[in-house]
Amino acid sequence: MPRRHDPERRQRIIDAAIRVVGQKGIAGLSHRTVAAEADVPLGSTTYHFATLDDLMVAALRQANEGFARVVAAHPALSDPEADLSGELARVLGEWLGGDHTGVELEYELYLAALRRPALRPVAAEWAEGVGALLAARTDPTTARALVAVLDGICLQVLLTDTPYDEEYAREVLTRLIPVPATRDGRGPGSHPPATAG
Repeated sequence: MPRRHDPERRQRIIDAAIRVVGQKGIAGLSHRTVAAEADVPLGSTTYHFATLDDLMVAALRQANEGFARVVAAHPALSDPEADLSGELARVLGEWLGGDHTGVELEYELYLAALRRPALRPVAAEWAEGVGALLAARTDPTTARALVAVLDGICLQVLLTDTPYDEEYAREVLTRLIPVPATRDGRGPGSHPPATAG
């Protein structure tokens, strides 16, 4: 009997892996549990993903797309006239809004990179992607700091089970963003240079 062509099987396996992590955590992830969740033969999971790390890389890369989609829905982030700290605080609120299950799942895969070096380059893609977007509005150093704060706020909300405070996030982000200089090169509120008298 000829083998049935199933072009969607690889994607179904990735989706199943994400569901398994959501239900059982990283510790519950195996080729066997994923095959059962995807309703495919065990050999299919090892055919598409030779190692568990390969499968986790694919799952993490897909999970990373969640925040990217939220960012893409906010074109104002790239608008030089828009309030960057306000927009970032709003984006973070949307990502964390409502049920945290999806965000928790993304972080579980993200933090798995601590013990699985194969995941580290994919985990870094999230920070690099968001950092590149923010560097266009600030500078590379500030962008890295903003990404670190966004990450930290997310983890605090998830780990302490406290509601997201958009005003707090906006204030903290504002403190990190340099105030643009005026036409004479001084920041707002600076004093004119002293003249010899």
